[in-house]
Amino acid sequence: MKTLVIVVHPDMDNSLINKRWVEELGKFPDKYVVHQLYGVYADGKLDVPAEQKLVEQYNKIVFQFPFYWFNCPPLLKKWLDEVLTYGWAFGSESGYRASGKKIALAISLGADENEYRPSEKYKYTLEELTRPFELSFEYVRADYRPPFAYYGIGVNASSEWIERSVPLYLDFLDAL
Repeated sequence: MKTLVIVVHPDMDNSLINKRWVEELGKFPDKYVVHQLYGVYADGKLDVPAEQKLVEQYNKIVFQFPFYWFNCPPLLKKWLDEVLTYGWAFGSESGYRASGKKIALAISLGADENEYRPSEKYKYTLEELTRPFELSFEYVRADYRPPFAYYGIGVNASSEWIERSVPLYLDFLDAL
């Protein structure tokens, strides 16, 4: 079964790491389906029935995005608000269409990992900062998995550093 990777990057042309991950995923069309929200919905208007149908087709779904202001890009928040609706994602006998699906986040972060600790600059761990995602996906009865995080893009943007992330990301996806 293929993994659906929903990529939510508002400036993919100027991305370093997310762009590289998408390029690598494209080499394995038998394993991954890449769905770039900003590419499909440049105007920000989601086709909710199409998004729901897409989600229904896959048992493993990963949301890939850069961590902006300690959160996701705005189109992902809009996607969550509009796609995970009452009667489809929760709240009725015919709902819970994401139930049992393995869902995870794949996040690129500008700061180093050690800065995401209680005694450091950002005070909270990534797990704490992504808890609303965990709760949201648990609410719709999905099988939420711990996120993949690759830290330090703001300080380590060398080609070698980016390339080191690729097999780690693929391993994460394969283990999902």
